[in-house]
Amino acid sequence: MAQPSSNSPFDPAILDALGGLEFVARTVVEGFLAGEHRSPRRGSSAEFAQHREYAPGDDLRHIDWRIFARSERLVVKEYIEESNLIANIVLDTSGSMGFAGSGADGEATWSKLDYGRWVAAALGQLILGQRDTLGLLTFDTESHQILPPAGGSHQRAALLNQLQAAIPGGETEEGASLTQVVRHMPGRGIAIVISDFLGEIPDIFKGVEALIAQGHEPILLQVLHPRELDFSFDGYLRLEDLEGSGQLKVDARVLRDAYLEEVEAHQAQLAAKAAAYAVDFVPMRTNTGVDVALSHYLAARTAGPVRNSGGIGR
Repeated sequence: MAQPSSNSPFDPAILDALGGLEFVARTVVEGFLAGEHRSPRRGSSAEFAQHREYAPGDDLRHIDWRIFARSERLVVKEYIEESNLIANIVLDTSGSMGFAGSGADGEATWSKLDYGRWVAAALGQLILGQRDTLGLLTFDTESHQILPPAGGSHQRAALLNQLQAAIPGGETEEGASLTQVVRHMPGRGIAIVISDFLGEIPDIFKGVEALIAQGHEPILLQVLHPRELDFSFDGYLRLEDLEGSGQLKVDARVLRDAYLEEVEAHQAQLAAKAAAYAVDFVPMRTNTGVDVALSHYLAARTAGPVRNSGGIGR
């Protein structure tokens, strides 16, 4: 299975494997270029949708005069209006995203941030390949607009360069940071948030509320290391806060049951809140191939609402 490497360029084979999937936007989004995403609005694009009876006030240019000549019925031609997808990838670069494997027993050594930027690169390849527009923002203690939304091959190169340069920073509060992110995202579109979402759940969803209020559709992609979920440690551990709050020495055997109970409750609450807000929530493990995780999610999204893809990466 293809996996990312923390010290090698982005593998085109993983990105190209996603080329046949359609990233379907379920909301009407605004854009400036002619994209491939059909909105439910009726407009005047080149693709015919249906006829309907003429109503006073309709534009006379849309009357089908050939049908009138045959039947003396006034009917109006309706068209599918094509709207461009505007997507923004919002990547968590806080200290906790720097957690990585030890390399023991063949365990991979890339971090959650490594995995997250591979996910971002793959989605960027897909979105830009559909001639849509894509932007990139990062956040730790504050939000940063790295790339304003744009399209084309230059944007793809810029995206990969910026992702490759990303490094884990300080501590963060996801909710406050996501609320700041909204200021850098004009218009309406999709906000793909890639984070471990280990913060306080009410605060996280304050940020989600801010995105929704601005007209965006949030997608929450949660990246976790397997050890964060199964706590597969033995003996005494020295736990270091990656966001700068110090160290703590603990006995793994004593801590395990309480830790697992807390993690399970946190994950269940995240999934429940996302469902309540009708937001896709997709847990991903860093030991699952990026191509497998994203292909699973995008195929499910194309088929209909996803909301909680809890099975990915398990």
